[in-house]
Amino acid sequence: MTLRLSTVILPVHRWHEGGRDRWLRAEELGFHAAYTYDHLSWRTFRDGPWFGALPTLTAAATATERLRLGTLVTSPNFRHPVTLAKELISLDDISGSRFTLGIGAGGNGFDATALGQEAWSPRERADRFGEFLPLLDRLLTEDAVTQHGTHYSAVEARNIPGCLQRPRLPFAVAATGPRGLKLAARYGQAWVTTGDPKLFEDGTPEQSVDALRGQMEKLGKACAETGRDVAELDKIMLTGFTPDRGRPLESLDAFVDFAGRHRELGFTELVIHWPIPDSDFAADQAVFERIATEAVAQLG
Repeated sequence: MTLRLSTVILPVHRWHEGGRDRWLRAEELGFHAAYTYDHLSWRTFRDGPWFGALPTLTAAATATERLRLGTLVTSPNFRHPVTLAKELISLDDISGSRFTLGIGAGGNGFDATALGQEAWSPRERADRFGEFLPLLDRLLTEDAVTQHGTHYSAVEARNIPGCLQRPRLPFAVAATGPRGLKLAARYGQAWVTTGDPKLFEDGTPEQSVDALRGQMEKLGKACAETGRDVAELDKIMLTGFTPDRGRPLESLDAFVDFAGRHRELGFTELVIHWPIPDSDFAADQAVFERIATEAVAQLG
């Protein structure tokens, strides 16, 4: 099974002060895709520069030619399906069919209360996501949509001419719980995970592999219940959030070992963070670029 290697470029640089260069370099290095986080601010970067995901990806689309682009991940925390659909159709068009929407239920980060709302409970997040994703699917595949929901509605929302990618641009659904996995099975062209967050502080790499194996099994069960072959979905792992942390990027050999173990689990795409000095994503740029250009070939 061929493993694809992608990167995530956090939107922390002004476009003309290094931002554009990173996306161009990602294409030069041969990454399958380059993603960015869709947040208003995020964790330790909250008090520093942070730019909008969709404008950044639009700029990246005009600067690159072959690189796939996407979000990891968009969520309902501060978005509405009607306005998001219009932006996605535009971005799909500008990129020439190179856009993938990573999407999940969201969490309790800064985005969760930035619009003045109380943070949603896990149940409410799941309820909202269960309504958000099917409506977005309709908006991206139908010329006009009217739907009245508990949380999200659309009234004669028009999205002509629709996506270049047919029947719509692909969804990469981030999920680990049963409701989210069912949505991934029904609507996803890919599934995304970061591993088991409970293991990040005190777990071991071996425990993480076991947890990921369990998530794969649950995804397979959700697909079977939906009447879908799990092999139809790409399996994407956003790295950096397992007990391994940044160690796989310390050397080419370390990454090849890490990637091989996760390919055996069934992952088809690994995503590594573009190095950011003096942050949780600090890494040697030369090693990172060597991984980008040599690791997949070493996996055979």
